[in-house]
Amino acid sequence: MLMLITYDISLEDEAGQARLRRIAKHCLDYGVRVQYSVFECDIAPDQWVVLKAKLLETYNPDTDSLRFYHLGSKWRGKVEHHGAKAAPDVFKDTLIV
Repeated sequence: MLMLITYDISLEDEAGQARLRRIAKHCLDYGVRVQYSVFECDIAPDQWVVLKAKLLETYNPDTDSLRFYHLGSKWRGKVEHHGAKAAPDVFKDTLIV
């Protein structure tokens, strides 16, 4: 299933910078960054449970925001991209790292 994860982390203090890095790292472990604070994760349901728990443990609910969009398994027809910096389709194309 495809999950779209977006976040807004408060940078009012030093702890915010650390939370921002940890949130991004958790998302990178499971998906691809498509914009600065937006990740697409093609993920199995059991992996989603783990990732969501990590994100909810990391963010500060008093100052930060997390949004999860469940696009499901038929997501390809629901996603359009226009403009510069299109993300590679790592879910379809071969990616060499």
